[in-house]
Amino acid sequence: MNRSLLLMLPLLAACAQGPLPETARLPLDAVVGAGDPMRSAVFSANAVFAQRSPAAGHPAEAARAIAQMEFLAVDLPQNNNLTNASATLVPDLNIARREWRGVLGIAPDAPAQPVINALYAAGRALDAGNADAAAAALPSNIFRKGGSATLAQLNALPRLPNTAAAVATAQQSLQQPTTSRIAL
Repeated sequence: MNRSLLLMLPLLAACAQGPLPETARLPLDAVVGAGDPMRSAVFSANAVFAQRSPAAGHPAEAARAIAQMEFLAVDLPQNNNLTNASATLVPDLNIARREWRGVLGIAPDAPAQPVINALYAAGRALDAGNADAAAAALPSNIFRKGGSATLAQLNALPRLPNTAAAVATAQQSLQQPTTSRIAL
């Protein structure tokens, strides 16, 4: 009996550390040709949110950009490759996440992965010309306004200043030279 208790100690210690951080992945078609999903998401999302009217009239593009931001909100706080990130980047991403989720009526407590999957599925359906399938891809337990209303909002996505600022900061962090590199 003592031996089984000893075997359980590492498990108990792991549980005492608290819940594991949320993780998310982009679908394979989101990063075709890109070596790093994080870099791809930063540059793609920044190209959309830097516009005065982000992806106006292009709901599939808007859906993918929001999905990329969902991914970044989960990935960047844990990503060790972003060594030059501003100290405000993670708090800025949290504020931005509340902003885009509020605009689209995304449940505040929804995990990122189902949001990402649904938005990419909706984007694919829109690209194929199937608005009904796109609306059906956005379940009402996550997208509280319903699929059709969410698509309408994606079609006329307003300027999201906090989102634009957060992704611009992320891109600036990626473009800064790292201090750990040694010039030869």
